[in-house]
Amino acid sequence: MRIVVIGGVAGGMSAATRLRRLDADAQIIVIEKSGFVSYANCGLPYYVGGVIEQESALLLQTPASLHARFRLDVRVNTEVLAVNPGKKTVAIKNLDSHETDEIDYDKLILSPGAWPVVPAIEGVDRAMTLRTVEDVEKIADRVSAKPKSAVVIGGGFIGVEIAENLMHRAIPTSVIEATDQVLMPLDPELATLVSKEMIAQGVNLKLGVSVVNIGSDNVELSNGEMVPAELVILAIGVRPEIGLARAAGLTIGSRNGIQVDEFNRTSNLDIYAVGDAAEKTDALDGSATLVPLANLANRHGRIVADHITGRKIRPVKTIGTAIVKVFDLMIATTGWNEKRLKAAGIAHQSIHTHPNSHAGYYPDAKQMTLKLIFDPSTGEILGAQGIGIEGVDKRIDVIATAIRGGITAPELADLELAYAPPFGSAKDPVNMLGYIAENIITGLTQTAQWNEIEDFTSRGYDLIDVRSAGEFARGHIPGAINISVDEIRERITEISTKNLLVNCQVGQRGHTAALLLKEIGFNAVNLDGGYLTWSNSPAAVNAQEITTS
Repeated sequence: MRIVVIGGVAGGMSAATRLRRLDADAQIIVIEKSGFVSYANCGLPYYVGGVIEQESALLLQTPASLHARFRLDVRVNTEVLAVNPGKKTVAIKNLDSHETDEIDYDKLILSPGAWPVVPAIEGVDRAMTLRTVEDVEKIADRVSAKPKSAVVIGGGFIGVEIAENLMHRAIPTSVIEATDQVLMPLDPELATLVSKEMIAQGVNLKLGVSVVNIGSDNVELSNGEMVPAELVILAIGVRPEIGLARAAGLTIGSRNGIQVDEFNRTSNLDIYAVGDAAEKTDALDGSATLVPLANLANRHGRIVADHITGRKIRPVKTIGTAIVKVFDLMIATTGWNEKRLKAAGIAHQSIHTHPNSHAGYYPDAKQMTLKLIFDPSTGEILGAQGIGIEGVDKRIDVIATAIRGGITAPELADLELAYAPPFGSAKDPVNMLGYIAENIITGLTQTAQWNEIEDFTSRGYDLIDVRSAGEFARGHIPGAINISVDEIRERITEISTKNLLVNCQVGQRGHTAALLLKEIGFNAVNLDGGYLTWSNSPAAVNAQEITTS
């Protein structure tokens, strides 16, 4: 059997090496347009920043090493000109010698990846993209010349990573993002934390404006502002590379990626597609989605190899779990965010917590922010987000595992997670999310979100802040009345309205106060995530006044 793989890196090389492990006799040919077939593209920004000092550390395998170990026929600097499904051939061109050839196949695997979005704006030819080793070499050369300014266009994962690494090189850097937040997988009240961190670290962050012109040493924004830019990097996003597939008559899906079935077969059953070019199936609603992540590419490359060699396949839909480092913060997500759920009209309940990464009495505990979203009737976990200096990764990984395993939000309370004071708490932050979810689903507690305060007050609810007087003086929600949770019984006569919206710092004391007030006879609703969640939200930014000492 002859199997041709178009494209290397995660998906293509995962398929090729797995195929060899399963079939010692198959002829496996890998065609790669660039000069590098197996490299850690997720590490490219850190080479720019000097965190990864040697380019060789990014290069995982070479054509020679792949032939020595796996007897793969790897042809780099070779472009596939066309795929002919009728003849089962691919036309190729050696980019060094310019010689052309035609290769026949029994099975074909498409792993062409995705390419950076390049907008049609004047001067865009001066901008650089970051996708391949060749790209990072060009950027590294420019960085070594010590430009006096840099602009990164786009505030997504790659944009914030490359901005951080340019700052590590002491290059004054601006990030221009056309939407009103960075990192679109986050909901706005969490994205604000990332913006604050970037600004605190010296990044000139411009939100809600776009680049309309790239000059010789600056960029012009849609609001007329000129921003210095000796170096310009495009990080707007990527699009699936579907040119070969479309020309070959393969079905292109609703998300403009190559449509595949549960075995990653295209509309031609002898042709498979993996990686960023192939559409995935979303685990929540079964829709087509694009998730350009290396772990999925590796997983689907393995599935293809197993299917070709006749092994039993375990099809798995996509959750979409990701993490990114932004200076001192780790930011992780899994599943859907609230914005997407609202747009789809899916019923959901959100909860916010601000726990410590480990036991508070053990030194150096760091506060983090967690958001869990679940079905208010069934408790099905729909998504989660987390931001913090440490401990976020393992909490989001636990929740992602719970989603995969069908564990509900209240059942997070039942998980037995490793605990010792340096690593966690007896009630782990994941357990606490479960307790809160259970309180809400069973009707013990009613909560309001940061963006519902105005709605509640317009319906006659009084806002009661149950923190200490000192905390209240340092900052509070406009219109709130301060009665400490420890003084409620003694000061109950000061509360004249039956309907109350209660808040504390993070929601915990508010929960206690709301239950106490309910016992006394009030209709008390707890502000989810407390003052801290509200203070990081667009509602706080838009408020006319946040009282501070």
